[in-house]
Amino acid sequence: MGYPETANLPKIIDQISLYTQLQHEYGALDIAPLIAQAEKSLNEILLKIQAIPVDAQLAADEPNDLVAIKALRPDGPRRIWKSLDQKTFRDRLTGALLARFAGCTLGAPVEVWSMDRMEKLARENGEAFPPVNYWNHVHDPYDTRYEVPRVDYTLPVMTKGVPIDDDIVYTLVGLLTAEDFGHTFSIDDNGKSWLKYLPMACTAEDMALQNLKKGITGTTSAETNNPFCQWIGADIRSDPWGYIAAGNPEYAADMAYRDAYVSHRRNGIYGEMFFSAAIAAAFTVDHPIKAIEIGLTEIPKNCSLALAIRWALDIMPKIKSYRQAREAVDEHFAGMHCIQTINNACLTVFGLSIGGTDVTKVIGETVAMGLDNDCTAATAGSIVGAVVGKSGVPKQWYEPFKNSVFTYLIGHPEFAIDDIIERFVRQAQKAATEV
Repeated sequence: MGYPETANLPKIIDQISLYTQLQHEYGALDIAPLIAQAEKSLNEILLKIQAIPVDAQLAADEPNDLVAIKALRPDGPRRIWKSLDQKTFRDRLTGALLARFAGCTLGAPVEVWSMDRMEKLARENGEAFPPVNYWNHVHDPYDTRYEVPRVDYTLPVMTKGVPIDDDIVYTLVGLLTAEDFGHTFSIDDNGKSWLKYLPMACTAEDMALQNLKKGITGTTSAETNNPFCQWIGADIRSDPWGYIAAGNPEYAADMAYRDAYVSHRRNGIYGEMFFSAAIAAAFTVDHPIKAIEIGLTEIPKNCSLALAIRWALDIMPKIKSYRQAREAVDEHFAGMHCIQTINNACLTVFGLSIGGTDVTKVIGETVAMGLDNDCTAATAGSIVGAVVGKSGVPKQWYEPFKNSVFTYLIGHPEFAIDDIIERFVRQAQKAATEV
């Protein structure tokens, strides 16, 4: 069933605003009462929309409670590695981190661009498309990012470190949370970690962070003023739990649940659980799609996300290029927001299926698909990188990083990549003995 048509609403509101200005300029009086009436009417409609009963069966298939979620999972391996081989894990972890950083950095300057606009940028630069290396030039290269002067994303000058991005920041917040509270951290502990380290956030995370700052606990911070609770924000926070619980998809999904619950509900939660489990599985398999299939075993089998991923896996053999992938998703999820969890997750799957174990092809094709393509390429990079290890990541993608990652985290403006790796190794060693 298609989404209700809402395209005219912003146009009408914009016309009201514009004619209010025009009539004021013409000397009209008594405009303020009409504006107040419009605001009152819109707020009343908003409350009525929020109060409309939702589909009871779908709600039953998509619980928010972890016990209920686990009861609805299909059969799965739950735990694959019984112990942690430190040498193998460190190599695959390095591949996962570097490919994640590369996918994010490639996608960030063209985030949510259309395919045609990206193709034009490639032509302007004289570059291949889908991209096979970082951009030589991007638009507005001196803009700040996340209120911090950014390290440039373009290849000629990107020699200081991984540029600032929230997709990367949340990987590090997860690491810090595990270090501060241990792997049995509670949902409220996670909220405390956000207050400690996050100066700002976007969409669902912003709503949750604002609520936390008002004293609302992490267990309810996702439930006030948050229409973004099924968007991709929790999905992009998957990686630390998959790294810490390498070879143990169930444990990764458990930690992901406690993280996601602070800001998301239903398929927003499942997105983080699914990809965390897939990343944990990626350390144990020889192809990214095998990890995706294992990831599906940690979320409710009839939830919207699971149905969508199975659809993507079913048509995967027919999808040979970024354009075919995007056209299939646009048709199947017509009207869905470009930052929603479900459509972007399907693009991630298609990027992995097209690219296989070729890191360059995986992240290049995924970025070329558009939508929230720094997020999708980062997640796809993490999964393929965990499969192929460091030797499978071409040096062109990580040599410009100079062993540094820049962030906007409170008290942590910069990390060394080799230090991040060692800290995740320590956490994974602890996790391997805990369950």
